Amino acid sequence: MQLRIYYEDTDAGGVVYHANYLGFFERGRTEFFRRRGLVVKQLHDDGLIFPVVRVEADFRWPARLDDLLRIETSVLEVGRSSFTLQQQAIRQEDDKLLVAARITLVCVALGMKPRRLPPLLLEALNSTP
Repeated sequence: MQLRIYYEDTDAGGVVYHANYLGFFERGRTEFFRRRGLVVKQLHDDGLIFPVVRVEADFRWPARLDDLLRIETSVLEVGRSSFTLQQQAIRQEDDKLLVAARITLVCVALGMKPRRLPPLLLEALNSTP
């Protein structure tokens, strides 16, 4: 997924504010599932929610105003009720890795009770588009 850095994404120093990468990665996960035939809204409407329970991020280089980034998402681990993704923010211009993150999500029902990953999600996590 590609995204452009806008003024609103930057801090007083002119670089992307660190917390904004979490939003970029959220969008990347949504598109990751969409490419595999899953729509996050439909999963939610079906009573499945995937809250983030752990984030580890390495901020290597800053993104700046008007940079075009590529957000890459890949599967690292799949458990019975959780999964961990590797997500990276890469500057398109020079293919420089700016931020690398490991993000773990857990599957819960609407009442926030953990549940097993449904077969359609397991299939999506184990497929390549």
